[in-house]
Amino acid sequence: MLKDNIKNRYRNLITMYSDPIADYLTRIRNAVRANHRVVEIPASNLKKEITKILFDQGYILSYKFDDSASAQGTIKIALKYNKDTKESVIKKIQRISKPGLRKYSSSKELPRVLNGLGIAIVSTSHGVMTGKQAQQANVGGEVLCYVY
Repeated sequence: MLKDNIKNRYRNLITMYSDPIADYLTRIRNAVRANHRVVEIPASNLKKEITKILFDQGYILSYKFDDSASAQGTIKIALKYNKDTKESVIKKIQRISKPGLRKYSSSKELPRVLNGLGIAIVSTSHGVMTGKQAQQANVGGEVLCYVY
């Protein structure tokens, strides 16, 4: 009984992810479906860059990087909803490149998401950026996810 209590207590502190980006996207997706206003996610440099892109493109209301909680810290994201319909701005957020099957595209073959209405987030040699920015910079890279 005592062993189970200790296991449950420390299970939340030590979590290992095989795909942290998929976990990040899933936490956002679940928070949108549950109509939460704020979602808290363990931070990494790649997740911080994706969060900045989501904010710049208008998919989230605001974000805050909190470095005091743990070694990497956390990201607090305020989700954005339509004032009239109360629907989320994020309709779909989908992981494309996975650890088991990476998806790379050249600058000329970067995908258009929803005929230009959505964005593809791409990890390039010049940093993380949208598909349109990568085409303008003439760089290709790993297609991380689609957001629309």
